[in-house]
Amino acid sequence: MVDTITIDAEPFTSEAWREFGWVPVPDSDPSDGIHSLEFSWEDAHLNYISHAADEVERSGDSFILDRLYHHDTHTQALMPLNCPSWIAVAPAFVDFSYAKQVESVRAFLLDPLVCIVLHRGTWHAGPFPLGREPVRMLNLQGRRYAEDNAFVDLDDVAGKRVTVRASV
Repeated sequence: MVDTITIDAEPFTSEAWREFGWVPVPDSDPSDGIHSLEFSWEDAHLNYISHAADEVERSGDSFILDRLYHHDTHTQALMPLNCPSWIAVAPAFVDFSYAKQVESVRAFLLDPLVCIVLHRGTWHAGPFPLGREPVRMLNLQGRRYAEDNAFVDLDDVAGKRVTVRASV
C-alpha cells in the first residue's frame, strides 16, 4: 500500500482564497480596483479551455494530485462555466524544497460561473470536473504561458501520493 496524504476540498469563499488570489467584484463595490491583472510580457490572452475527467487519475473517492504549476510572469483568471469542479493551490512563496511544504496545498470546490484570479506565482492544478462531464472555462493568461509554466511533482517532494477528496 502506498502512503498517502489526502487533502479535503473545501467550499470556495473569497476569504479563504485571499492567500492564492482574488475574486472580481462588481464595479459598484468599494474594493473594486484594489487588485489588478499582471502581464510582464504584455501578452494577455482570453480563450476557452476545458479539462476532462480523465485528465486526473482517481483512487477510490479521491483524485490523485501529482503535479502543480505556476507562472512567474502573469496572473491567471479562470471561470468554470458548466459544471462543479475543484482546484488545488499552494502559495506563491512555497518552493517545495522539502516535504513538509506539501502541507501548504489546499483544494477548493468551485461552482459554475465563479471567477477566480490566481496571484502571479500561485501554484495550481485544475479546475477539474467533479463528475464525468468536462469542465469548460474562460481562461485569461499570458499568451506565452508555455514559456513560463514551471511545475513540481508532489510525490517526489512528499515521498507519498497526494490525493484530493472532492465531491458535490
